[in-house]
Amino acid sequence: MRKLKFHEKKLLKKVNFLEYKRERGHREAFVTRRYQLVQRDDYKKYSSICNMVQKLVHFLKQIDPRDPYRIEMTEALLEKLYNMGVISTKKSLVKCEKLSVSSFCRRRLATVLTYNKFAENLKEAVTYIEQGHIRIGPDTVTDPAYLVTRNMEDFITWVDSSKIKRKVMEYNDALDDYDALNA
Repeated sequence: MRKLKFHEKKLLKKVNFLEYKRERGHREAFVTRRYQLVQRDDYKKYSSICNMVQKLVHFLKQIDPRDPYRIEMTEALLEKLYNMGVISTKKSLVKCEKLSVSSFCRRRLATVLTYNKFAENLKEAVTYIEQGHIRIGPDTVTDPAYLVTRNMEDFITWVDSSKIKRKVMEYNDALDDYDALNA
């Protein structure tokens, strides 16, 4: 092995091989793995939404707090983000400043299913969704990236023809005679 020259050593000191700028400190990989993001573009889309919201908040904070335009836009932004479920309260813009990609990932259908005990883990929830076992209201959803709002969260159920629904009903002794005959 040859010995490094002085200018080569200097060059190596300037380059950090462990953390590249485009990797953003491995945060993207961590969130992708934790929330089972199948498409890499999902992280980038959520990140761009967060950046736009933070820029909007920065713009709104520069306007006089008593200005009717600022009040109207602030209420609209807080209402929208609260109804989506990405912020916990509609009280101030501070929650919007701290908006993260994880906030959006927690509203994905697979994560909501896991939180509501439809599945034990995210991988199982993604499988149920892709196989068509889950519906929201009257519509069957097969996309695990579907964002669930606060209003839609109450309408998540099993599809009527789902074998999993049948097993759950058997376990809970809720299966009636008509359902047992249609097995």
